[in-house]
Amino acid sequence: MPIVHLGVLDFPHAEAPNRIGRRGRRKPKASRTLTTGDLAEILEAKYHIIELFWTLHEQDNVTDLEESLSGAIENFIMGAPISIDPFGSAMSKIEDRFKQMLSNKELDSLGYPGIPTAAAMAGVSARFKSGFTKNRTPRPSFISSGQYQGAFKAWVE
Repeated sequence: MPIVHLGVLDFPHAEAPNRIGRRGRRKPKASRTLTTGDLAEILEAKYHIIELFWTLHEQDNVTDLEESLSGAIENFIMGAPISIDPFGSAMSKIEDRFKQMLSNKELDSLGYPGIPTAAAMAGVSARFKSGFTKNRTPRPSFISSGQYQGAFKAWVE
């Protein structure tokens, strides 16, 4: 029986912008390099993002898996070569659905503690050099740099 796995590709995560303290001095950075895998573990332990995603979209994900396998079997019966990955189209749809969930702020309305995050409400983003600027509009939670969202992967074992 196939098992669906959800996770992230592990590569170095962009460093957060330097923070400037009250007296204009930069605060020292941690010496450890953070990876997208480390970030995913931290976020999952605190917010259960992937778990919530599966709970919210379980039926859609299962339907995608069924349709993908059904299509692969139908193609085989019609004489097409055996597909290397009969679940490939489903995995792609699941990945897109996760990324859209984050972009559309679906988790913000669930009432889960800490979501939306304070950084998202303040508009803090690692995409800008300064990191934080006054009058910035709120952004979706968990998309500060976009690397966590972009590194999400679904696969079948």
